[in-house]
Amino acid sequence: MEGNWFLTDTVSREISEGLALKLNLNIEAKELIDASGISHAIDIAFPVLHGTDGEDGSVQGLLKVLNIPCVGSDVLGSAISMNKLVSKQLLKHAGIPVGNFIGIYKDRHYDVNKIITDLGIPLVVKPSSLGSSVGVGIAKRADQVESMIQDAFQYDYSIILEEYIQGREIECAIIGNENPQASLPGEIVVSEKYEFYSYDAKYVDPFAARLDIPAKMKPEIQKKIQQTCLEAYRTLNCCDYARVDLFLTKKGEIFINEINTIPGFTNSSMFPKMWEHMGIPYSEIITKLIELAMGRQKKGNELNRIYNSNLE
Repeated sequence: MEGNWFLTDTVSREISEGLALKLNLNIEAKELIDASGISHAIDIAFPVLHGTDGEDGSVQGLLKVLNIPCVGSDVLGSAISMNKLVSKQLLKHAGIPVGNFIGIYKDRHYDVNKIITDLGIPLVVKPSSLGSSVGVGIAKRADQVESMIQDAFQYDYSIILEEYIQGREIECAIIGNENPQASLPGEIVVSEKYEFYSYDAKYVDPFAARLDIPAKMKPEIQKKIQQTCLEAYRTLNCCDYARVDLFLTKKGEIFINEINTIPGFTNSSMFPKMWEHMGIPYSEIITKLIELAMGRQKKGNELNRIYNSNLE
């Protein structure tokens, strides 16, 4: 993200060709101003951003300071969920099943041999705070681990290394705050051409994966997945909506992989398609999320954020 604002009539990757805008930082304004001085009021923000500065709490914090209602998780939930290392630590502490993992940092010593001993081979290497599988690799041999670590360090100062879990890739959509609801789980069936659901598989190759909604599984496993995903959602302080990604092994074991606080939201994306299967159409999902965000904003504004001491 370059930090510039543009107004467009339609969704387009050429967003910079739109009308250039500036954000009014006056908390009472809640507006964007174009080059001719015309203001464009902001009723609510619905971020559909991915990656650094988009879903890590940065934009959410900016909007919070300006008291602009924002759909989706707030600063805390966004920042925690974006950082795979911190989120895994919190989930593990809460007793929610996650695979074995180790965190390392670019400016600190780490022992590759110990990592391999503890996690085994193959193992997965990921930057802690990136999305869309950027910088992710699967080391199938011990001599590949260090080079993959260095590759991941191009994108982040901290890295999470995880045991490789052989299992089905399952996703569950969550909507709500005080009483969040979980959709029926869906499954991503990745082509044998890919080792995992990589960036190219997600965004470049339209034939890389098949979405099965709902995923075929026993009712008791389905219910267990929904309950586990709801626990993970609450543990990471998520708001309004999210998509929880997990692995399901042949033994019926569930391992939470990560939570996406701004999941894909096109008509063909997993999140809306899972809810459409539950009888909630795309437009109704949008309306529901806006209502949830406005409700949170109203409750937040009722809190007393100013304290004046009686001392003279």
